[in-house]
Amino acid sequence: MPESAAMQVANPLTDGVGRMLLPDPCTLVIFGGAGDLARRKLLPAVWNLLLDGALPSTWAVVGFARTEHDDASFRELASESLEKYSRRPAEPALFEEFARRLFWVRGSFDDPSAYSTLRERLEKIEPTLGLGGDRVYYLSIPPSSMGTCVGHLQTAGLVTPASARPSTRIIVEKPIGHDLESAQALNAECARVFDERQIFRIDHYLGKETVQNLMVMRFANAIFEPLWNQKYVDHVQITVAESEGVGTRANYYEEAGALRDMVQNHILQLLCLTAMEPPWSLSGEVVRDHKLAVLNCLRPIAPKDVEASVVRAQYAAGFHAGIAVPGYRNEDRVRPDSSTETFVALRCFVDNWRWSGVPFLLRTGKRLPKRASEIAVQFKAVPPILFNVDAEAPLEPNVLALRIQPDEGLSLRIATKLPGPKVRIFPVKMDFRYGATFGEQTPEAYERLLLDVMAGDATLFMRRDAVEAAWRWVDGILDAWEAQGLRWLPQYAAGSWGPVEADRLIEADRARWRTL
Repeated sequence: MPESAAMQVANPLTDGVGRMLLPDPCTLVIFGGAGDLARRKLLPAVWNLLLDGALPSTWAVVGFARTEHDDASFRELASESLEKYSRRPAEPALFEEFARRLFWVRGSFDDPSAYSTLRERLEKIEPTLGLGGDRVYYLSIPPSSMGTCVGHLQTAGLVTPASARPSTRIIVEKPIGHDLESAQALNAECARVFDERQIFRIDHYLGKETVQNLMVMRFANAIFEPLWNQKYVDHVQITVAESEGVGTRANYYEEAGALRDMVQNHILQLLCLTAMEPPWSLSGEVVRDHKLAVLNCLRPIAPKDVEASVVRAQYAAGFHAGIAVPGYRNEDRVRPDSSTETFVALRCFVDNWRWSGVPFLLRTGKRLPKRASEIAVQFKAVPPILFNVDAEAPLEPNVLALRIQPDEGLSLRIATKLPGPKVRIFPVKMDFRYGATFGEQTPEAYERLLLDVMAGDATLFMRRDAVEAAWRWVDGILDAWEAQGLRWLPQYAAGSWGPVEADRLIEADRARWRTL
């Protein structure tokens, strides 16, 4: 690949087709600025964007929470964060430039006077750094606090209209609601203060390189798109596997479960990108219109069909990396009679002309053998003639697999002849890995997504109607589960690939789950 082409893919200043992203000089205000997300992802993302030369000409980061910090201790927290979580370590000379743009404002999210203090501090910081007042508010806070926070921002005069300058934008973290009703309520609270153009609902999966590359692979390569339909595709598998257990998130997870936590957002967004029609433009609204069309074509699973189309389970005791681990019901802060699912597998269909009759097989779970995410498109088998006449040993079908994490890339499985005088067929993989090809670390998802917000590009963010359409589909399953009232779910051993019921689900399509 020519050097310029490689740089076009790797350079965070360009989008997937080489257009320059022009981030506006702005202040990033992180509500929950000392929290886990800020330390693990947001502060390292800003640091790596600085190293890449991708930040605007001038910028600032202001942390806001009731934690006992000041500017100096917040900068120390940032240093520790980079040391522990950044893909590239802090460089002392450059860190000094980074740190002098970090500030802290102490205040409670539900205290109106704290927002006045925030406004006063911003009005002092921004002129000294040559900032014109453009702001991005990152709401890394519980959903229950978001409505209050948005209202106080407006009351304190910290919000400008969508068409006015300086600009204000907000980033809303998942979970966006607990069901359709709560999602609609949260969206309505945000809409009372912000225009939809100012609201960026973040799903970090959409910032991953392989997810972005999915559109490039489909629409920039003539060999794939003609085959991307029900004539040639047998089924599609989407897997998001986690090796860790519930950990410190038990309080949240007990109320969410795998369906709400992963399927409603991450997995359905991956399904949309896989199944969408070719957009006529790469503008944010056009791409999001096409993703919404997939959700609108997603066949609802009727209550009577839920048991046959959806499998839920909990992990039992087992082993992770050779170490014994407890079952879900024995984890800290988990109810001993919990019926929260830690694994879910679904068989669903997109009822449109392109995908009619093609099963989309989705699965996600905790305490699986490894952390891995993949979209696998399995093509139909060749006819049972010539090299595929042995019904006892049929040829392996062609599979195009896109690895989203941890080793980002894609592979294509094809049949080839083994060397020798006899005709023996063997499946081989043509493998592409980002790290091996481009020779550098892939940017983290939050780096790309923060850059897009600064540039005002909403392509990779979820729109209100899509969020609500996804909840509407998921709610049908949740309602059926509630009506069933199961107290004991099927179990799978920690360190296994899930319950036997999931294998039976996919066998209905004469398929088997891929081993990642």
